[in-house]
Amino acid sequence: MARLAGKVAFITGAATGIGRATAMLFAREGAQVVVADIADPTPTVKEIEALGAQALGVACDVSREDDTQRLATAIPASRLCLAKAPKVF
Repeated sequence: MARLAGKVAFITGAATGIGRATAMLFAREGAQVVVADIADPTPTVKEIEALGAQALGVACDVSREDDTQRLATAIPASRLCLAKAPKVF
């Protein structure tokens, strides 16, 4: 079942732990996932892509304004379809 098909999930802390598990679950449910973390997001992105889902990894510290500005710029420039982005929750 692809309950999140056509949705984009933006998950901070997604490189490890609960954030990673959430990113993987959302990907399995059909979401395109933005993997944002202070740690290297690449391994999680590769796992999501191995599932056949789309992912964008952005290394950032959301407590730093310059990192969040870079993140905000990176997402629209990515290959993810943000035109159908869901409500923020």
